Amino acid sequence: MIMKPLGRTGQSVPLICLGTMTYGEQNTEAEGHAQMDYAFERGINFFDTAELYAIPPRPETSGATERIIGTWMKARGTRDKIFLASKVAGRSPMNWFRDSGEGSRVNKANIDEAIEKSL
Repeated sequence: MIMKPLGRTGQSVPLICLGTMTYGEQNTEAEGHAQMDYAFERGINFFDTAELYAIPPRPETSGATERIIGTWMKARGTRDKIFLASKVAGRSPMNWFRDSGEGSRVNKANIDEAIEKSL
């Protein structure tokens, strides 16, 4: 596995990142866990997610991908071994991301709420 430095952190990540946008919609939790197992066993410790996932975004599946990643990390004890990149939803009329019921925006309040919910 080819590894590259992650900025100036002293840490390295693989050139390959596991995308997880289908977990909770096209892939079940069990399938997501199997994919993460497969990737991790082969040296991929860099996963990508977003609060917008699962795709396509719907209120019923909002946050499903992050929950599936969380159950995998908890079951495998891998939280300290994974680099997890997440993204905040940009300006959107989709109103199910925020507790206020307003559409998402990229500002401090929205970013803070997205981070807290992701954690």
